[in-house]
Amino acid sequence: MTINDTAAATWLITGAATGLGRAIADEVLARGDRAIVTGPHLAELQDFIQRYPDSATALALDVTDTEQRRSVIDTAERMGGVDVLVNNAGIVFVGALEEQTEADIRAQFEVNVFGSLALTRLVLPGMRARRRGTIVNISSMDGIASLGGNGIYSATKFAVEGLTEALWQELEPIGLRALLVEPGSFRTGIERNTKASGEAIADYRATSGFFRDLINKLTADAVPGDPVRAAAAIYDTVMGDAERHWLVLGTDARRRIRAKLDAFESEFASGIATAESTDFPDSGPAPL
Repeated sequence: MTINDTAAATWLITGAATGLGRAIADEVLARGDRAIVTGPHLAELQDFIQRYPDSATALALDVTDTEQRRSVIDTAERMGGVDVLVNNAGIVFVGALEEQTEADIRAQFEVNVFGSLALTRLVLPGMRARRRGTIVNISSMDGIASLGGNGIYSATKFAVEGLTEALWQELEPIGLRALLVEPGSFRTGIERNTKASGEAIADYRATSGFFRDLINKLTADAVPGDPVRAAAAIYDTVMGDAERHWLVLGTDARRRIRAKLDAFESEFASGIATAESTDFPDSGPAPL
């Protein structure tokens, strides 16, 4: 179901102070829709109110804070409800699985998975009642194709992929939808916001060591993706392409995901006989 384009839609965007979240908010407001822009620090969101006083609302939201999540959704419902929830807030630490600290591992899951999941669960009752709404979950190319040294972040995005794939199957029969967005590397401040976690271990020099070096050397102009163009593609897909479930953005994402699909297809094909050999001989078709 596409959003009714005869009236302005209301978008709730997390992580709207910077990066892709800010670009999405700018796109939404410039197109004439309403946006509830959220982030941990209200001061970073005030320019939206100044530029769009009639259509922007700024609310403080740390997506890991239970009370703030409820307060934001309650406020949105009093304003008429959310048509599009964009779960964009996220954090990333690089490092081998053995290197990363437990605190950094848990923080990534709390923000990237549990925060998004909680907001989705809170917004769905209103969407179901109105029989209108879209959940947009910002995943990553890392949610389809993981790399050594980036496994924890990838694991959070793999979780987002699995949750969202189930979600659209649950929602589409009642007229709602869910969309996964898989960006590659975009100029969203990743050179500043990506941190290394834990002490480096020499044996992982070629994997997590590569990422640590990359962070130290990365400059914004070395990143190919344009967040403004990405935001426009997301807006157009939400508003006009009701059949799409996955939206891959960026040439690097296209290349990495294509390589993963090719590798999987090759191993899948070579393992068909093994897969079929492991059923009971007299078993019928699987129920699912």
